Order: sequence, then structure tokens, then C-alpha cells
Amino acid sequence: MRTGKQKIILAAKILSVVFISAIVGFYFFRDELLQQTLVKVSNKMEQDYNSTFSVKKASFDGFAGVNLTDVILAPKGADTLFKIQKMKTSVSFWHLLIGDVQLGTLEIKNGYVQLTKKGNVKNFAAFLKKDNAVKTSTDKRDYAEFAYRIISKLLNLVPTDMSIENLTFKLDDNGKKARIDIRKLVLDDKELETAIDVKTNTFAQRWEIKGFADPRNKTADIRFFNRDTGAIKVPYFDERFNLISSFDSIRLNIEDIDRDGDELHIDGYAAIANLKVNHPKIASKDVVIKNARFDYRFLLGSDFISVDSTSTVEFNKIKFHPYLAYETEEDTIYKLKINIPKMKAQDFITSLPDGLFTNFQGMQASGNFDYNLDFMFNKNKPNTIVFDSKLNKENLRITKFGQANLNKLNGEFVYRAIIKNVLQRPILVGAGNPDYTPLNQISPYLKKCVLTTEDPSFFRHRGFITEAFKQSIIKNIKTKKFSRGGSTISMQLIKNVFLTREKTISRKMEEILLVYILENNRIASKERMLEVYFNIIEWGPNVYGIGEASRFYFQKSPSDLTLNECLFLATIIPSPKKFMYQFDGQGNLKGFAQKNQRYLSNLMLKRGILTSEDTLGQHGVYVSGNARSFLNIVKAQDSTATAVDSTAVDEFDFEFLKTPEEE
Repeated sequence: MRTGKQKIILAAKILSVVFISAIVGFYFFRDELLQQTLVKVSNKMEQDYNSTFSVKKASFDGFAGVNLTDVILAPKGADTLFKIQKMKTSVSFWHLLIGDVQLGTLEIKNGYVQLTKKGNVKNFAAFLKKDNAVKTSTDKRDYAEFAYRIISKLLNLVPTDMSIENLTFKLDDNGKKARIDIRKLVLDDKELETAIDVKTNTFAQRWEIKGFADPRNKTADIRFFNRDTGAIKVPYFDERFNLISSFDSIRLNIEDIDRDGDELHIDGYAAIANLKVNHPKIASKDVVIKNARFDYRFLLGSDFISVDSTSTVEFNKIKFHPYLAYETEEDTIYKLKINIPKMKAQDFITSLPDGLFTNFQGMQASGNFDYNLDFMFNKNKPNTIVFDSKLNKENLRITKFGQANLNKLNGEFVYRAIIKNVLQRPILVGAGNPDYTPLNQISPYLKKCVLTTEDPSFFRHRGFITEAFKQSIIKNIKTKKFSRGGSTISMQLIKNVFLTREKTISRKMEEILLVYILENNRIASKERMLEVYFNIIEWGPNVYGIGEASRFYFQKSPSDLTLNECLFLATIIPSPKKFMYQFDGQGNLKGFAQKNQRYLSNLMLKRGILTSEDTLGQHGVYVSGNARSFLNIVKAQDSTATAVDSTAVDEFDFEFLKTPEEE
């Protein structure tokens, strides 16, 4: 009878024989297996992707090397997706035994890969099909496991040694073309060297990628730069998205990709020099960041994806720690935290990207500050949103203003609105203008009505209303568009006097910073800010300031306006050029306009801003000034049966007027 040790030895011998037999069988039948594999791939391309896959000649070279000639993938009824004249590769036999594919070497000579769109026909459309399998409510993706599996498979497909000659990537999006010719790409002993030619409809350049790459140990340090003089231009995006961008060099470093227990972490850094971006929605000028670096740590768990707070972002002299997270443990939660450690205010100003903050050029400041932002949004419980923004100052003071001299609010100045980049007629803000109206000569009803609709806590806040921001974020997320803003009167004043009406990231960021400086350095009193606001805002077509508006609508001075007239003026501020659509052909307010005024009046009564005596003896709104001629537009529309109803006017956002207690 055999002992336990003898049984183990016997089993090992049997396994060795089976293993050797498998290797021998694979060696003698490998060509047949290769052909069967190619047939399976061809059938899958035919059935799943309506495409033809063919290989003119395929054979083994040695034990694990494969030679392929004229490899073609062509979707039916569309341009060929790729064609490779010669390809030679080797795979790890040992990884194949465990069902994994790991490339050892790769050689490619002469070929192309192309993505085309002609009309609505895309040659890659079939490969973008989504998996229609229905997931049950209990299906939950483990982000760490999924990411590690995908990364490992992709890196296994990157050969340890690679040589590519004359491989072209082509892009043709209905005439918007880009061509990237890889003349040479060599990965030898973990060192990468390339020679790449780029050509588009607008430019031609020569690029180079050099550095270190070790796909098996999941590390890399790669630099990307221009072989010629000048910056590297980003192809295709200029024609497709009107985004013009360039940079001097990019460096990407991957230090570690490792799974520790249930968590996956990816560590490294990325750096870019002289990044230049130009797009109408970003800024009206080139935006330039001279030096930027991102030291990152990505953390993934079974139910979260995050940028860890140990990560650091630097551009110029600004340095901060971001934290971003997407969590799905119980609810879907988005988190954002930003921490800017204490830094000199002047370093912050000089580090602002050129072109993004033009009004800050030349500004000087003393003192220090630090900043913290905490944002959290629960998709299933939107009203629990967290938005906490704190700036701590240390002897912070503006010693010299830049292009936007906020001190001018305290004196007489000329205001010119800019509409669609066109300067409007000059308006003198001061006593030299007969229509200029001091705050104490404006009807108290108008002040109350406008403050209620535009900024109820104007005299209490310091430029911003946190609750308004929260509600704006909630509504914008729900509607999936920027359907509501949280602008205070301070923000509107800065936008009108110092900025333009362009809807760019640059303008909004400048607005926020300038408002903070205005309010927190007490450059102008609240009363002066409100007085300027009433005297510059647009109240109708080419009507600026309450002095002009009172005459334009009612042929009276601002001090004589009735409550109903003030209610009307307050509700047209969001869309003053559309005021005429609130009236019918007989010059009477339409039902929806009367409802707007009743709602506003009742809200002010509820808050104690008005008393019941204020509403006694009030009559309707009768337009007697030059504005009456605009009501002929409504008459003409009525006569042609194309009257414009309330949908022609931007809907007044009553929800915005409510405090949390009134929700």
C-alpha cells in the first residue's frame, strides 16, 4: 500500500506528463489552433459588429511568435477601420495557460488606423454599442476590482519590446482632418523613443515622445515635446470644438499601481509647461498657465472612486490640495474639498493665469490668507447639500488696484453697457446727469420691491448668499443646465460696471473675486452700491437708470412711483427688453403679469416689509410714457393672430425668493 508521500510523487508525475503532453500537442497543432482562432475572430466581427476581418497569411515563428500579413478590419458600408501590412508578435505561453494574454514583443510595419465620419456614417459606430443587458438592483460594481482588472489587461497588451515603423492614425470628421504618422516608435529595454509627424488642415508639426516605460511593473516616466521650435498644438479640437490649445511639453509619471486589500491606489504626477487655451466660453483672450503640476493619488474601493487629499495641484506659486469623491455605498454622493494652505496674497495675484483674470493685472496686495471649500451633494437627498466656503485673512489689504479700480464707485464716472461686445451710449453716474437719482429720492416701495426680488439680505451679507448658491446648485443639477443663478446685487453691480455680459468662465471667476474684494474691504458703503445699482441697470430698450425708467414708463419722478408701479418695475429686471409682452393689445397687464405682482406683494406682506395699509387705494399699472409706443408690437401681433403669451417672457422664479422656512 502506497504512503502519502508516494501518492504525492505519483500525482506530480501524472501532472508533469499531462503538462508536457499539452505543450507538445500545442506545438504540433499550433497552426491549426491559430487558424481556428482567426476564424472565430472573423465570425465574431461578422455577427457582432457587421464587419469583415481578414488575414492574408498567418503562421507561428518559433514557439510563441506569430507572423501576420495584411491584417484588415473593414465595417460593411463604411471605410476600413485598420489595415496592417506586417505584424509580428509573441505571447507569454505561461500566461496563456491561465487564460491571460500577455504580449512579449510587437513589430508593426506599414499600416494605418482610421476613424471617419461622413454625414452620419461612422466607420467605428458598431464598436460603440452599449451592453443592453439589464442590471438588477442588486448588481453593484466593485470599482477597485474592475479598474485593476482592466488596467492589468491593458498593460499586458503593451509589449515589453516594441518596434513600429510607418503606422498612421487618420481622423476625418466630415472634412475636419488630422493625421498622425508614427515614423518610428521603439521600446527597447524599457526605454521609449519615437519620431512622429502630425498634419491637420491648419498646421503641421513633428513630435517626440521619450522616456521610461515598464508595463509589467506598472511604472512609467514619459515626456512629450516638439522636435521643432514652438509649442505643440493640439490637433482636431480647433476645428471640431473651436478650442485652440498648445503647450511646450508634458510629462507623465506613474510611480505605482497597486491593490492593497479592497483598495486600489494609483500614484504619480503630471506636469505641463506653458499651456495656452483659447475658447469663447473660457475667455476672450488666450489663457496661459506657465507651469502646472499635479501630484496625484487616485484611490478606488468597492464603492468609491476618489482623488485623495494627499494629492497636490500647483500652478505658478499657487498650491492646493484637492479631494474629489464619488461614493455609492448607500446613496450616490459627490464630494469636493479644496484646501489652500496659508500663502501670500501677492503670490496668489501674480500666479493667476494670464488672460483669465485681466482685471487683476497690476493689482498689488499685502498680507496672507488660507482657504477651505467643502462641498457635498447627495443625489437621492438633494436638499441636504453641503456648501461651506471659508477664507481666513491675515492682515490682508489691497494696496493697488489693477484694471478694475473699485474706488471709482465712490465718485462720478461714466458707465457704458456692453451688449454683444458692442458699447452702448455713455451714462454719467453722478449729479451732472439730470436723470441721476440719489437713493433718498427713490420711492421706498421700489427699494423694498427690488431688494425682495433681487437680494433680500443685501444689507447683511458680504457679497454672497450661501443658501442661494445651494439652491442654485440643486436646481441646476436637477434641470441638467444652468437654469438659475445665485447673483446678489453686489455681483450684478460688479458685472455691470467693471465686466462684460459675456458668459465665460473668466468673467464669472473675476466677478467672484472682485465682489469679495469690494465687500470685504469696505471700499464702498452698501447705500452707495445700491444707489449706483439703481442708476445703471437696464430697465427697458435703451433705458438705463431709474430716472430714465420712471419717465419712460410713467412720466413721473422715481420718488412718486406707486406700489403697483414698483412691483411692475421689479418684476421686469430679469428681462427688461421684453416688458411689452406683459401687456395685452389694450395696454392692460396680462393675467400672468398680474399674478406675478400679487405673489410679490403677498410675500412682502408675509415678511412684514409691507403693511395692509400700503396696499389700500392701489390701482392697476397704466403705461403713459414713451414705453406705450412699444405696446403697438403686441397689438400688431394680436391682429395677425400671433400674440405672444407668457412663454415669450422669461418665467419669474418665485422659488428663488423663498427662504428655507418658506419652502
